[in-house]
This record gives sequence, structure tokens and C-alpha cells, in this order.
Amino acid sequence: MNQKNHKRLNLYRVDMKYIRDLQRADNKVLSVSPQINKEKRVFIGTVVVNNNQLYLIPLSHAKPKHINMKSSADFEKIYDKNDKLLSVLNFNLMIPVTHNQLISVDYSSKNTDSAKERAYKQLCINEITYCRSISKKISDKAKILYRLCTDPNSNYNGKNRCLDFPKLESVCKKYNEKHF
Repeated sequence: MNQKNHKRLNLYRVDMKYIRDLQRADNKVLSVSPQINKEKRVFIGTVVVNNNQLYLIPLSHAKPKHINMKSSADFEKIYDKNDKLLSVLNFNLMIPVTHNQLISVDYSSKNTDSAKERAYKQLCINEITYCRSISKKISDKAKILYRLCTDPNSNYNGKNRCLDFPKLESVCKKYNEKHF
């Protein structure tokens, strides 16, 4: 897959078995476990960060603590068209993927959707719309953070909040060799 095929951002879920392998390598990887109600965790991507390595960036629902936080090298706020804070992007927790681990999020309306499902799908639409409007910023930010965290000469203070990207890329490669 090349970068051209991934210029348009989309929402994805990630294969739970793959996430478990990543968590074994780095315990800061966010869970997608149904036991803790995280099976609907959504990621934005894909972003090409290192050569042809694809990455997904986790979306988190906005919490009161996010209101006063400022955007930084590893954090970005997502707003709706009325400038209401919807969610945040946690670049520090972005994970390497290939197309094999991706599960597209279907946010199209269906007659059988409950009010809660319709509200969730609308939230997804609002999130992806905003992210697409700043897609270059998202891509650039992911690349810069990756370099800050992987360059041995970098003195970036936020490294300790970030995942071990090279280690996870190795897990990604092994997972794909084993399963695909």
C-alpha cells in the first residue's frame, strides 16, 4: 500500500488479537476489550509515518480535563461545526498497522438504529469531517512526533508518554507474517 491510497482519513476499529499482541510489547497500547466496554474504540487513519509504515491514531471522547488542555506534539482536539469539543487525538498512542488489521467503521444510518446508535454515528461523522479538514496537520504531526520519539538525539520531554514505535512495528511485522 502506498501513501496515495491513504490520503483520505477514515475511521477504523482494530482486530482485538492484534491489539493484544501490541499490548504485550507495550502496556500503554489502548485496549479494545469488550470486558471493559472498549470494543467500540475508534482510530483515525491511516497515516504514513515512517517510510511506508501505516499508523492509526486513537480517538478518545472528550472529558472535562481536555477542555483546558492545549494542543501539543502528541495531542489534538476535535471540534464540531459549532466549536464544541467532541474528542481528542492521542498521537502518543498511535499504533502501526497494515490493511490486514483494519476494520472499517460503518457510520451510515439504518432504519433499525436506536437513538443511541444514531447519535454515535453522527458523532463519528462529525469527527471524521473535522479530521479530514485538518488531514495534512494530522499527518505532519504524526510524522514529527514519530521522529521526536525515535531519534536517539532527540530531547523531546514527552517520549515517556509515547508508545515504543519501533518495537510495535516489529510486532506488526511478525503478526502479519504469522497470520497473513
